[in-house]
Amino acid sequence: MSDLRVALIAEGPTDSLLIAAALRGILAPRAFTLTLLQPEPTRPQMGTGWCGVFKWCRDFAARSLASLEEDPTLPGFDLFVVHLDTDVADKTYADGGPALERAAAGLPALPCSHPCLPPTGAADALRVRLLAWLGVAGLGPKTVLCVPSKAIEAWLAAGVFDPPHALLTGIECAATLEARLAALPMGTRIRKTAHAYRQHTPEVTENWARVCATCTQAARFSLDVAAAL
Repeated sequence: MSDLRVALIAEGPTDSLLIAAALRGILAPRAFTLTLLQPEPTRPQMGTGWCGVFKWCRDFAARSLASLEEDPTLPGFDLFVVHLDTDVADKTYADGGPALERAAAGLPALPCSHPCLPPTGAADALRVRLLAWLGVAGLGPKTVLCVPSKAIEAWLAAGVFDPPHALLTGIECAATLEARLAALPMGTRIRKTAHAYRQHTPEVTENWARVCATCTQAARFSLDVAAAL
């Protein structure tokens, strides 16, 4: 059986490491190869972060295709994953600069903040916006959205730390989790670098069931990937 081919549009390279770790937990024992479409070194003009995801989606929308699966420039993929953290619900298009604000004219508004409990409010609102950014009415059968609350660092913390670690309390509502991980005592702290995140990805994979039990949007992603495949 050949490896699955997965295409990923993500906010940044550290996010892609954690999404790959999640996919290993979901798809095991099946192997896969992951192609990072965004951010992509040959297209630096797209940038990174949620603004980079927005620009990539609008570039796709300009081709007026009904789904990612129909794009002739993206052949042979078994799964498409589009990532956006729910902290984007508190942003404005103006945060991305005047050009991005102009490009967002007529699209569903930002911010689209919701009370964090339940996390589904902001996640659902951003799913609507991702579809609008892509210019599609709905997802194709091989496309899933990955929308962690508030940030994918929640999945990292849930994979690395055992309950009742203090970081796990209200983890899907923790707006400063990245800083809190970096401020932990020496030996347990995790700074936001590719090297540091890569060291902990095996724990995220191994403890994926615990991540899903702790983070509702991880469980949703897991179910969506299984349904798409």
